[in-house]
Amino acid sequence: MKTSKSPNKIASLTYETAKRSLPAYLHIKSPKKFTQHQLVTCLVLKEFFKTDYRGIVEIIENSRDLKEILELTEVPHYTTLQKAAQRITKKDILDKLIKEILDIAVKTKIMKKNVDLSAIDGTGFESHHISSYFVKRRAKGEKNVHQMTTYTRYPKVGIISDCDTHLVLSGVPSRGPYPDIVHFEKAIKEAKKNINIKVLTADAGYDSEASHVFAREEHNIRTIIPPRIGRKTDKLPKGKYRKIMATRFNKILYGQRWQVETVNSMIKRNLGSFLRARSYWAQCREIMLRLFTHNVMVVK
Repeated sequence: MKTSKSPNKIASLTYETAKRSLPAYLHIKSPKKFTQHQLVTCLVLKEFFKTDYRGIVEIIENSRDLKEILELTEVPHYTTLQKAAQRITKKDILDKLIKEILDIAVKTKIMKKNVDLSAIDGTGFESHHISSYFVKRRAKGEKNVHQMTTYTRYPKVGIISDCDTHLVLSGVPSRGPYPDIVHFEKAIKEAKKNINIKVLTADAGYDSEASHVFAREEHNIRTIIPPRIGRKTDKLPKGKYRKIMATRFNKILYGQRWQVETVNSMIKRNLGSFLRARSYWAQCREIMLRLFTHNVMVVK
């Protein structure tokens, strides 16, 4: 699926999406100088242009078209956008925006209401502020000898995407490193709020009987996950669904799992692989804003 490279089209669709899903002002006593719709669109354009708050202010100031689309008589100060980002990129607001853009994708027949095939995967982002921590682990072959190993903490997100359209159905931001299976259940819950999924594919990192049971029995989603077998053996894996994976594995559908890797690549190529936010929660908000921006680019 191609993504739009037109800032005017991105601004127009974002502005319309925000109008459909959010009230004009967050509070009754708001100064009412700029609407939430205008501020959200400015933040999306910041991600689109891969710039900072000062940069996007300059870009909008010099673009008559963008000011007309946003109905701006005055361009917000960069500190206004910075403060707005803390308020209107919170989870509940971004959830509404993501749900609305997916609804638009369904109405315009870009995406089906019932997604036939989806895939889940985790991906990390670079951070300008990287800290390291040390953990003790036992040296191989030694009982009382420990070695110090350095791990780098980095922003990470678990994504469920539609294999056909490359739209992101849900995202679970966090901080890595951690096993991908950690975000499996939450990502499914978030996706089910937005769309109906028929089949979900995942790599062996998500393999567990609990994962199959959660998706299949609680959410009626057929899972295709290759079972991990530590050594060569004739014994089947334990568990009903893991045995099915070992004996009747659908290689054709699983072969489309790589589409989620394409989505990860699209996001990083088009919008950047590093985050500008410093704090943990700010990074989580920036990741979700980036996923929403990606969806807008696909739909437009």
